[in-house]
Amino acid sequence: MEYEIKQEEKFRFIEEGEGEPLLLLHGLFGALSNFTGQIEYFRQHYKVVVPLLPLLELDLLHTSVGGLEKFVHKFIEYRDYKEINLLGNSLGGHVALMYVLRHPERIKSLTLTGSSGLFENGMGDTYPKRGDYEYIRKKTELTFYDPKMATKELVDELYETVNVRLKALKIITLAKSAIRNNLGDEVSQIKHPTLLVWGKNDNITPPFVGEEFHKLIPNSELHFIDRCGHAPMMERPEEFNGILHKFLRKLNEPAAVA
Repeated sequence: MEYEIKQEEKFRFIEEGEGEPLLLLHGLFGALSNFTGQIEYFRQHYKVVVPLLPLLELDLLHTSVGGLEKFVHKFIEYRDYKEINLLGNSLGGHVALMYVLRHPERIKSLTLTGSSGLFENGMGDTYPKRGDYEYIRKKTELTFYDPKMATKELVDELYETVNVRLKALKIITLAKSAIRNNLGDEVSQIKHPTLLVWGKNDNITPPFVGEEFHKLIPNSELHFIDRCGHAPMMERPEEFNGILHKFLRKLNEPAAVA
């Protein structure tokens, strides 16, 4: 399914459907294709918004988790979204956490899946290795439980990125920024209803990371998806959508009268 990418000011984004905003933030090697299963399903119930994060467009000084958070803040202000259900995968989850901590007033709920912010296994000191297609393919496969999910298109896209020196440098800079920017001391301040969805076989942010977020974020619930890696919304879209939809519906139910 192809979606129209809107261009307004310096922002490029997809917006499909009507209702409360469901805003999706992709990760370091993310693209709109990561969320096709969610856009298609949730646009029937929500206004699904996917901004393209400028991972490789920011100048090196602002190529950081904080720089991306500022970009998301400007985008949300520009579009004037309110009562946002914010979802982030991997680095996108880290950006979402930082946004909620700085601008809680616009947020209704938070969903994290395979989020960085506490701990993540980096891609290794030698990453990205330029010119070694096989190495890049293996690293892409590590993202998933089922290596077949690392399609030729995904590997080609990543290979193309890391073969451009400045782009490779920016990816390393962002990855290091994520590791440095540990939010362990702050996430307990998040009071919004929070959904945590983790792949049981996530090699990058292993299951204990989901458990740690659950311990630290007071109003959170944690779900594991079996036979699933670092991107549950891609690898197990039906299961992921079912968990997310149930969580979002619950937010709109009137509180039971005691």
